[in-house]
Amino acid sequence: MAKKKKNTPEDDGFKSVESALSRAENFIETNQKAFMYGLAAILIIVLLVISYFKFIREPRIQEAWSEGYKAEFYFEQDSFNLALNGDGAYPGFIDIISDYGRTPMGNAAKYYAGVCYMRTGDFEAAIDNLKSFKSKDPMVGAMSINLIGDAYMELGDIDKALKNYLDAAKHADNEFLSPIFLMKAGQTYELLENYQEALNIYKRIETDYFETPQQRDAEKYIKRCEMKL
Repeated sequence: MAKKKKNTPEDDGFKSVESALSRAENFIETNQKAFMYGLAAILIIVLLVISYFKFIREPRIQEAWSEGYKAEFYFEQDSFNLALNGDGAYPGFIDIISDYGRTPMGNAAKYYAGVCYMRTGDFEAAIDNLKSFKSKDPMVGAMSINLIGDAYMELGDIDKALKNYLDAAKHADNEFLSPIFLMKAGQTYELLENYQEALNIYKRIETDYFETPQQRDAEKYIKRCEMKL
């Protein structure tokens, strides 16, 4: 009778590997169709995204700029009603926002419209459009926030005007715009008869924004606030 060979640890290891490979092969064979369908779906999604940007998004962006040039022309001519509403042949900023709101031109139209509404006295509409305008440029963004402050001031909401002037100064964070907005904030504090905060703002301008026009004017405002206090 032949003697049964005893399995070594090495033999057991090979058997475990073979078993694992066999299970993997069976899994792949069983799920091959599902895997292929999933891969095909991913490829279709990628192609759809590429097609959207190439054949829909980019042409629409170009179309928006083309449609908006006349409104920009009227804006530059201070023809704010035509810039907003169009001239019958070309759309104004209102229609551009409606039709192309998700394009760069549609976003820019919100800023333009906000300024137009400011100039035509519709301050609530100005606030709505300027709030919906988005900009990554700190100076443009700060100008928009400042205009919202001006609109609130025209509406008599001094507290909200003050908040926006302070936000605009912080957002700009430069020696050109920040002292302008801070000066407006200081004057607004004076309207609220909060002379201590106004004094703090003017002293900040005097210290932080040397050799700006606002810094040169700050001293007289400081003296005025000190007299009030």
